[in-house]
Amino acid sequence: MSMIVQSCPLCEGKQNKLFDKRDFRGETVSNRICSTCGLVYQSPRMSEEELTGFYEREYRPLYQGSQGPNPKDLTVQQSRAASLLEFTRGNLSGCSRHLDIGSSAGLLLQRFQEAFSCQSLGIEPGNAYRSYAQEQGLRVFASLDELEAAGESQFDLISMAHVLEHIADPVGYLTALREKWLVAGGHLLVEVPNLYAHDSFEVAHLVSFSAHTLSQTLQKAGFEIITLEQHGRPRSEVLPLYLTVLARAVTTPDLFHLQPESGVRLKRKLGMYRCDLLKKLYPGRAWLPIEPQTD
Repeated sequence: MSMIVQSCPLCEGKQNKLFDKRDFRGETVSNRICSTCGLVYQSPRMSEEELTGFYEREYRPLYQGSQGPNPKDLTVQQSRAASLLEFTRGNLSGCSRHLDIGSSAGLLLQRFQEAFSCQSLGIEPGNAYRSYAQEQGLRVFASLDELEAAGESQFDLISMAHVLEHIADPVGYLTALREKWLVAGGHLLVEVPNLYAHDSFEVAHLVSFSAHTLSQTLQKAGFEIITLEQHGRPRSEVLPLYLTVLARAVTTPDLFHLQPESGVRLKRKLGMYRCDLLKKLYPGRAWLPIEPQTD
């Protein structure tokens, strides 16, 4: 954790205050809140060089206990893919070319490919997960640079499930996707942990989004929100753990007007209190069991 973040990833404001500090599996994780816009982000954090090494060697073993897919992880991914497909089909009639960034074992790729009869490609930097997906016959690349080198063209749908919170510059990253990899008017599907329901302050999470700051991030990057849902699928029936949004790329983005979020600390406190209460009232619905695949 050697890098102090000098400006807010959303509004570039310089003023911030400590929001949360805790131990996460042996690492001290500190999150700051921007005094200008209310975005919560990790600082200090790993440098770009440290992040590269972390994802190459430490991320999967730290979070899942192994470098490659395990039955529990595959079960969660299968359920999440089904949830994201249901959400997308309810708001989008179809697509012809789909790119999933952070495609992991490729289960979402398979679901979308089958449902929309589209060409689905993936980006997965993890060697073990990428190899697993490729063994299933899926086209998965290590990076966007590798995708470009392969001569691939633009997509009309890009998905990022539990990826954006890992990116240090979410506005810049999304802007680059819109300008380079999305067709005019193309769609973006994003899912992230919900700051007001998910205990999301982890070493790998560089930004923690509320529905408001996620919407602001997308709008600043040149997207208009089609629909945004707070829900717990596939882990909970009652806890709004996640934010899922479908957005459309704007051909000529309007000048962005910042709308700061107020009361973030209180909203976090009340949101987590509500989740604790729901866990006590509905223990069987608050956390759904994970039954690993055996085949």
